[in-house]
Amino acid sequence: MRILALDRERIVAEAVALLDAEGLDGVTLRKLAARLGVQQPTLYWHLPNKAALITALAEAILGQEFGESAPPAPEQPWQDWLAGLAERLRHALLAHPDGARVLSASQLSLKMAELSDLSMRTLAERGVPLRQARVIVLTVQRFTVGHVLEEQAPRPDPAALAEFDMTTFTDRHPTLVAAITEYFTPGVTVDDLFRDCLDVVIAGAVARAGA
Repeated sequence: MRILALDRERIVAEAVALLDAEGLDGVTLRKLAARLGVQQPTLYWHLPNKAALITALAEAILGQEFGESAPPAPEQPWQDWLAGLAERLRHALLAHPDGARVLSASQLSLKMAELSDLSMRTLAERGVPLRQARVIVLTVQRFTVGHVLEEQAPRPDPAALAEFDMTTFTDRHPTLVAAITEYFTPGVTVDDLFRDCLDVVIAGAVARAGA
């Protein structure tokens, strides 16, 4: 039997597989070492602690979606380009259980810094003052991560649902129920909801920053 060399790339790939199988709460150095068939201290050469492991996971998740990122074409409005970047970020995070939690808990993600730098530089080159560019980019990024955190939050357990009375809930919150029902007409999805909310966020950030 051929024994595969233990390198950082293999460790991180196995860590992503562990994340997919058990979610972030199940990702530990002990479990990762067991999956790789090594003793836990062996991992410390590549990942000295849990924080380094989570950051490596964040880099891998973002790297799958953002192998290369380019500024918008000259004729493309930067607002549309930034919205597309946010949609790709959401897609990257949704591709793995707890993807948004992983990114939120990561420390000094170089890939996220690269995306931030590109976004702020793009806006600045389009005439947006750098201070405002930073505010806009941070607003869009944090909205996107927060939106995915909500999407990936645990669903109510069966016991809670068993006691839920939809009729009473509707009587108490008629406008909320009507708004949800009206929005989700046939063919409308959660992807549409994200984009509609994102459009409001970008428009609001632009107006607030005076860009």
